[in-house]
Amino acid sequence: MANNNVVQSDIFFCYGKLNPLDVKGYSYVVIESKNYTIPDVKKFKKLNGKVLAYISLGEVNSQAKHYNSLKNNTIGKNENWDSYYLDLKASGTSQILFTIIDQILADGYDGLFLDNIDNFCSFGFQKDQKEEVLQFMADLDARYPNHTFIQNAGLELLEKTFRLVDAIVVESVATDFTFDDNVYKLRSQAEYDKYIRQLQQIRRKYKLPVILVEYADTRALYDQIIRRIDRTGFLYFIGSIDLQGIPKFSE
Repeated sequence: MANNNVVQSDIFFCYGKLNPLDVKGYSYVVIESKNYTIPDVKKFKKLNGKVLAYISLGEVNSQAKHYNSLKNNTIGKNENWDSYYLDLKASGTSQILFTIIDQILADGYDGLFLDNIDNFCSFGFQKDQKEEVLQFMADLDARYPNHTFIQNAGLELLEKTFRLVDAIVVESVATDFTFDDNVYKLRSQAEYDKYIRQLQQIRRKYKLPVILVEYADTRALYDQIIRRIDRTGFLYFIGSIDLQGIPKFSE
């Protein structure tokens, strides 16, 4: 039995298709642009604060509407998500991405949620493309100085990106979902405490809002997450790992 009696957070993530009228009262809404029309975007904006479109700077999913445009500019596959790693060094990749972004923002979005930035860090698949993604983000900021950009992960790049984005998202701080067995669970207390201290330092140093995205499948786990993160003062969103709908947690 599903239970929707949860506290509404300030930010909402969904990559599936929803009725825009069912999403209201959020400071930020992050959605997948392929699922919505210009009138839909207007409805989201009327009922919420800023509405951002999802885009990955590191990967392209096989189901993305722009997959065919980028499939020849990839260098490997992320099996967890059925997506392919982009080659930002390849001729034309950045130009294609900007064409896609121009089309998305023309639909009225307030900005973008920039996913997979951690791919370009020391342990990421595209670590040799760090300078390329930094240049792309700088160009994006110059092209759209009045839009909002939220960076997902890539903490080690913040020294170069903090002036280019308006917030940083970090996934699975209180929780630790594992793909090999599809198990939702809490992160160990010691790991969590260390992670939170790091994020508090980042917030103080860069003066950026920190947004936690956590994953749960039951109300019990949801309640445990809330008890952990509520005292941090960070914005947060708690949902299922696929982020395909309005969160519902079984008893």
